[in-house]
Amino acid sequence: MNLLRAASMVSLFTLASRITGLVRELLIAAAFGASATTDAFNVAFRIPNLLRRLFAEGAFSQAFVPILSESRARQGDEATHLLINAVATVLFWTLTLVSVLGVLGAPVLVWLMASGLQQSGGFDAAVVMTRWMFPYIGFMSLVALSSGILNTWGRFAVPAATPIFLNVSVIGAALFVAPLFRAHGYDPVLALAVGVMLGGVLQLGIQIPALIRIHALPHIGLTWSSLGTAWHHPGVKRILRLMAPALLGVSVAQLSLLINTQIASHLGAGAVSWLTYADRLMEFPTAMLGVALGVVLLPQLSKAQASGDVAQFSGLLDWGLRLVLLLALPCAVALLVFAQPLVAVLYHYGRFGANDVHQTVLALSGYGVGLMGLVGVKILAPGFYATQDIRTPVKIGVFVLVITQLFNLVFVPWFAQAGLALSIGLASLINAGMLMVGLRRAGRYTPAKGWAAYALRVVGASALLGLGLWLAAHHIDWLGLHVTPLLRVGIMAACLVVAALVYFGALLASGFNLRQALKR
Repeated sequence: MNLLRAASMVSLFTLASRITGLVRELLIAAAFGASATTDAFNVAFRIPNLLRRLFAEGAFSQAFVPILSESRARQGDEATHLLINAVATVLFWTLTLVSVLGVLGAPVLVWLMASGLQQSGGFDAAVVMTRWMFPYIGFMSLVALSSGILNTWGRFAVPAATPIFLNVSVIGAALFVAPLFRAHGYDPVLALAVGVMLGGVLQLGIQIPALIRIHALPHIGLTWSSLGTAWHHPGVKRILRLMAPALLGVSVAQLSLLINTQIASHLGAGAVSWLTYADRLMEFPTAMLGVALGVVLLPQLSKAQASGDVAQFSGLLDWGLRLVLLLALPCAVALLVFAQPLVAVLYHYGRFGANDVHQTVLALSGYGVGLMGLVGVKILAPGFYATQDIRTPVKIGVFVLVITQLFNLVFVPWFAQAGLALSIGLASLINAGMLMVGLRRAGRYTPAKGWAAYALRVVGASALLGLGLWLAAHHIDWLGLHVTPLLRVGIMAACLVVAALVYFGALLASGFNLRQALKR
């Protein structure tokens, strides 16, 4: 398999997803600004997303994909299909129960996530939207199951394109459903919750034809006897055993998110939204690089582990880490020196004022400090998951959670929501560093030759890119740029393109072999 081609395809669809996601956030920012109401939506949407990361993309995927890859490599497709059916049955019944409990317990969940909304006035709206959107976790968990199957079969395109449907659905809700809600006396923000639910349905629906084509569509047992049979499947038991420590590990990360959201809800109206808008921009490089490479690497690492090929395992990690340095470092520099133009051009419309731009820029800069860590974790963690070693990342995650909150004690009193972002960024660097040390001590990763020269060239080229973007950021009045929105986007895009040409030109001038760096 050509891993660069697969990763590039995933990155391309992820880029489309992030662009439509940015359009989604731009519409929300322009229509609703950063207020108690938008805070309520962001909190309500964060609750099913948090649980989705716990049970679906997080602990479940980390346990399911290695077992699935091992089953297919050692036992063949027929046994693997039986495993898929058993897992799908158990997952379906579990999700049904969780969704019912979530709808009933929405007030408690909102209070645990953001009790500060009681003072800002968004608590009741957050409870309503949580109840509307909570079944989203069911759809997305089944999407995670489907994506794990398709990725194991080497079909990366559909899972990578799936998030686009959520963004398009929410965009449609903001444009067409919100005015209807307003006309009938309802809060138009509620329309966004409708868009989220419809997006969940569409994301699951697009997976079904792809699963049928590879003859791997799960058959879900709807009777108690079928659930009992599925529950006792040996593969399900192995996945559940792996999920227990994985769930703890993912819970640690999500607990950190919950604490940060709780703190942000007490920083005043708009703080949750400023963090959310900054997070969306930060997700561009983390998703395009970290997530894309992680998705492609995990099945291949699992296959190398199953075949006992230590050199291949280490080589895959080395290739991924070199790409992280090559592509994530210039992105981190751009987020630090070009944050205001990015936020101003993309969000400064309608109800999103100059203060909102300033506050979002501060948060984005905090995330930029730790971008290398945020992306690096996505590459390094699969090195543990592929060997079914979940405990080590869990231990590191617990330590990082404590460090994050200690950083919050220091930075939040001084920098408010920007301090929260900075704490996350710094803790991510520590997380990535500890994962790297763990892989090296376990003998799973040995850096290939040439890292010093490689890193020196990338750092030098990134410095030139940063200088160019700093000059553009300080010689153009991005907030007062009185031209059409399309022209503003064009000017910003031209600056970024020139910076990219400077970066890659400097690499080539230094003797950097770009083709060799990308090849795997």
